Amino acid sequence: MKNYIDDIQTILLLGAGPSSVAPATYHALARNTLGHMDPYFVKIMDELKEGLRVLFGTKNDVTVPLSGTGSLAMEAAFVNVVEPGDKVLVLQNGVFSTRMVDVASRLGAVVTELTYEWGMPVDVQSVADQLKKDSYKIVALVYAETSTGVQNPAEEIGKLLKGSETLYLVDVVTGIGGMPIKVDEWGVDICYAGSQKCLSCPPGASPITFSERAMNTIKKRKAKVPNWYVDMTLLTQYWGGNSRVYHHTPPINMMYALYQAVYNILAEGTDKVFARHQAAHEYLVKGVTDMGWDMLVEESCRLPMLNVVNIPEGVNDAQLRSRLLKEYQIEISGGLGALAGKIIRIGLMGYNANSENVDRLLTAMREILA
Repeated sequence: MKNYIDDIQTILLLGAGPSSVAPATYHALARNTLGHMDPYFVKIMDELKEGLRVLFGTKNDVTVPLSGTGSLAMEAAFVNVVEPGDKVLVLQNGVFSTRMVDVASRLGAVVTELTYEWGMPVDVQSVADQLKKDSYKIVALVYAETSTGVQNPAEEIGKLLKGSETLYLVDVVTGIGGMPIKVDEWGVDICYAGSQKCLSCPPGASPITFSERAMNTIKKRKAKVPNWYVDMTLLTQYWGGNSRVYHHTPPINMMYALYQAVYNILAEGTDKVFARHQAAHEYLVKGVTDMGWDMLVEESCRLPMLNVVNIPEGVNDAQLRSRLLKEYQIEISGGLGALAGKIIRIGLMGYNANSENVDRLLTAMREILA
């Protein structure tokens, strides 16, 4: 067996994720492993929960990182509250909201989709009209749609649900750590994220938060949560309270890394971090438009950390991305689904969100296109 590890190159990860990892986070990842019930690790767990509450914009007691990637967090969000026959409304305008439909359907939910053109945000009035026609146990939205670069109106949808019994479920995988998330203010009941985007942490830990109302819904289920691994009634016995009840062995060093990633953001200051993402985004937009390229998404609803650029006629998407990787050690992403071959996706996430990385990418692109 050949050892390929020593041959891994340093790649500037400017795709849709993962993003490049901050040196301090790599340092944390390499620290000595402790036991999962060690008192010092418990202290790290408690501090990590507090930091995640800040980034989520919540006071929810049940705010923890799950042992797995963002897709596991999506599973956890739905599997804990959906029972067969429940009505779920999914606001679909990209790959990850489409995945929500699949996950909810597998659990026996009666799923209604409101679909929108990819690259366009969810229309609030159409949601209001649909809510007048029927009632739902859950309304689900992707706030920062990674496949299209669209920022959806999470706050406005929350206002529509205020005072109702409907649970509001929101995906912020790409948004957390790069833009304001206000779970409590927006009335979000279940919100999940991932470690590998604006947190600049390796994939493998997924922050999630449940409101008290959502936890009461879980406790009132007719049957047990069908997935033991992400049953929040069990996980909270390990992550919460003074007496920790063993559930599973989490990836200890991955939790160190997530702790450090959250610490990095709070130490810099969330407002400064968000402003840095916005400044890098605007610098990139100016650069690509100066090249004669244009953005897929209208300015009013563009994500700062995930930039989607239309590919001009005559430019081969696969060849451009291949040369960037092989010749310049820069990774960007292509389109997914209906947008495959039509767009490139440029991530300016976390540690990567700065003008120097934008300059490096634009210089490489100009040289290739020349």
